[in-house]
Amino acid sequence: MSETRKEVFISVDIEAAGPIPPDYSMLSLGCCLVDDPEKSFYVELKPISENFIPEALEVSGFDLSHLEETGTLPEDAMRLLEEWIVVHSKNGKPIFVGFNASFDWAFVNYYFLHFLKRNPFGIGGIDIKAMYMGAVGCSWDATRSSQFPVQKQDEEEKHDALADALHQAKLFSFVRRLRQVGD
Repeated sequence: MSETRKEVFISVDIEAAGPIPPDYSMLSLGCCLVDDPEKSFYVELKPISENFIPEALEVSGFDLSHLEETGTLPEDAMRLLEEWIVVHSKNGKPIFVGFNASFDWAFVNYYFLHFLKRNPFGIGGIDIKAMYMGAVGCSWDATRSSQFPVQKQDEEEKHDALADALHQAKLFSFVRRLRQVGD
């Protein structure tokens, strides 16, 4: 019988220039340990495409030409993220946690597999919205983060990947507590 590795939940959020990789670029990535959010990672990336949707850049506040000059090469960014994951998950199993995870997962998975040929998260992750829906029995439309009784802190009010990852860690912890009460 094999030994089960401890699960290490990592809240991940990204900002992108559009809805799908590689047509659009991942512009920034932030993550933190759910159980120790002070352990966090943040990187801004050089674009892999010139394509963008104006509304996506308005939300994130990024400028593609500025990121072309200042951003980290995607391969380097993903290598740094993988190193961070290895250090902070120790011998545990890193678990990707996202809010509307399918969007963020698509970019993170693509970038890991394209640039490093591997993904330390494996083949999937946890979606907080779906978990909340299952825990409280609500509709999908009722899973917006504004429906959660978890307030954002001042540093989480700005719309960036790390601030969002920090807030998501709180949302995930809240839903886990809901589930424990129901068990």
